[in-house]
Amino acid sequence: MLELATGSGLAMAAGVNAWIPLLLLGLLSRFSDLLTLPQGWMWLENPWVMAILAVLLVLEMTADKIPALDSVNDVIQTVVRPTAGGIAFGAGSASETVTVQDPQAFVSGGEWVTVVIGIVLALVVHAAKAGGRVISNTVSGGTAAPVMSTVEDVAAVGISFLGITLPILMIPVLILFAVGLWMIVRGVRKHRRLKRIDEAYGTA
Repeated sequence: MLELATGSGLAMAAGVNAWIPLLLLGLLSRFSDLLTLPQGWMWLENPWVMAILAVLLVLEMTADKIPALDSVNDVIQTVVRPTAGGIAFGAGSASETVTVQDPQAFVSGGEWVTVVIGIVLALVVHAAKAGGRVISNTVSGGTAAPVMSTVEDVAAVGISFLGITLPILMIPVLILFAVGLWMIVRGVRKHRRLKRIDEAYGTA
């Protein structure tokens, strides 16, 4: 249960920023006793891999703080963040899904489930982030992009640390996220319904 909570926290963080949880996993596994990656995920603590992740992190953090460019970045990250979420969830939950020696055993053994859960969770968080960024840019004319991006980066680091060090606390975080997402979806549907009513009466 705690392993799943850890994976969930890392996948959620990847939905905000693809590289923060992956780099954090490598750094903590290599330089601390807080985390020990399973054999199949040891490549994350390779110095070259961490260097590449650090460069990608700097590029994304920069692009995400520039109005207009942040929206383009979100489109590109639609593939990257869910993929990173699948990797982060698998590594965080100590699953050996990276080193698949027998594809048939991989499928029948259910080892792919952790990766799929991570992909879906990161995709949902990414969609919420991208949608929220469009709204904030529209309302503020793009001036809120640097502030929003900084808050998101801090949140990604915080959720990653929380998932690794205090995974039990990820349970209420997941509940609050689900409730918030439900409220957003409900609000959007209500807005569309009211808009259709206004258009119908306006036409009439």
